[in-house]
Amino acid sequence: MRRSHAGNGYEPLPQQDNNEIEHENERMAQELSEKIGVLKSLSIDIGNEVQFQHKMLRDVDDDMDRTSGFLGKTMSRVVRLSRGSHNYIILYLFVFAIVVFFILYLVLKFR
Repeated sequence: MRRSHAGNGYEPLPQQDNNEIEHENERMAQELSEKIGVLKSLSIDIGNEVQFQHKMLRDVDDDMDRTSGFLGKTMSRVVRLSRGSHNYIILYLFVFAIVVFFILYLVLKFR
């Protein structure tokens, strides 16, 4: 606390007109209200975007789960087929594919 006898006494602010102070307070309150409105609308937009992104991620996760289940079943069937004694079926399929591609090559070459 300062003592007034040391020459450092309290100097009150110069008095301004009360109407001028009220006008400045109202102006600043209006500016603050506008800024709050902008922030509110921005936060609502961010919330909507977050909800939309969350829904999209859930959908992608569900699709990946279904795909991995389907792929896992398919791979187990392929492994079971390859372990069987029916390897000649795979050989016939391979030869058939080569013959079909060769015929297509000839048709397209001499067309």
